[in-house]
Parts: sequence; C-alpha cells; structure tokens
Amino acid sequence: MADTTENADEPGYEQAREELAAVVAKLEAGGLSLEDSLALWERGELLARTCERHLAGARERVETVLREAESRE
Repeated sequence: MADTTENADEPGYEQAREELAAVVAKLEAGGLSLEDSLALWERGELLARTCERHLAGARERVETVLREAESRE
C-alpha cells in the first residue's frame, strides 16, 4: 500500500539509503573541493530527511496495525 502523500520525485527508502551511503563514502574519502563537499553534504542532508520520513511512515503504519489488533482482542 503506497503512501499517497509521498512525493513522486522522492526516492524510496532503499534508494535514498544507498545514495546516502555513497555520499558519506565520498565525503569520508576526501579530496573534494569545498564546493563539491558542500553540495554532497546538502544532498546527504536531503537524503537523510527522506529516510526519516519513510521510517516515520512505516512506524506509523505498524503502530496502527498493532492498535487495530489490540482493539479486536
């Protein structure tokens, strides 16, 4: 079941997590210009927020299912 509030241009959780890991690896490797480093940092922040949104949505769905299950008992 897809979240209807999700931005169609926003990557899914797995894609965002993989890209975030690649961004971190590039930053940790060093050798980038300040401008490139800042651009990667900004992209990483965006990807981290995307992952957080996906996780928050998943957490909410799990909590909803658990509440519904408890109310049936």
